[in-house]
Amino acid sequence: MKAKLTLIPTPIDEVTPLEATAKNILSENWSKALIVVEEAKVARQRWLRWGLPREAIEKFVLYNEHHTAEDINHIIKALKSGQEAYLMSDCGLPAFCDPGYDLINRCHDENIPVTSTPFPNSIVLALALSGFNHQEFFFAGFIPHEDRAQKLKKHFERKETFILMDTPYRLDKLMEEIAQLKTKRRLFLAMDLNTPEEKCVRGKIETLKKTWGKREFILVVE
Repeated sequence: MKAKLTLIPTPIDEVTPLEATAKNILSENWSKALIVVEEAKVARQRWLRWGLPREAIEKFVLYNEHHTAEDINHIIKALKSGQEAYLMSDCGLPAFCDPGYDLINRCHDENIPVTSTPFPNSIVLALALSGFNHQEFFFAGFIPHEDRAQKLKKHFERKETFILMDTPYRLDKLMEEIAQLKTKRRLFLAMDLNTPEEKCVRGKIETLKKTWGKREFILVVE
């Protein structure tokens, strides 16, 4: 049974403690999980300052801008075997504008679930979880009522990754409108992030178009 890859956002400063949910998960599961970090020295210092088990340091797996296909394969193999994996960068949200997106992308390709411990910005979190290249991205935000079809079509003519939002009760309508554009671009639909009802799906519109109901969502278009 496949396990999931969990992003662990960390403080951007050297004073703020690690978020409580993330700390509890790491404290309870470090012995049987894969701990993937960006730089060993930085990760060790912060790990100990957060009061996490010293024994876990020996289990750290490095993953950064120097990663290779073999590094990704090692993590994917562990996840496929049922071993949970936690991804941390030196600070901030892993996989947002850093090489972690390669690993996230591969997880999606292998149908391995990807999630995150609590993070306060749903837009940035959706980008990180999408696995899409977002070195350049555009925030389209909410689509206005006036000239809605024209505005939506214009957005889909953009070359870069972009983000769309709408009210929960218009999720199904938006997906129908996108289907009418007959786009071949891949979409990432992140619904109810950081809740027990969280669901993230990725693919072309024909595989995503269904009745989702009323859900908070962010839509990322590759």
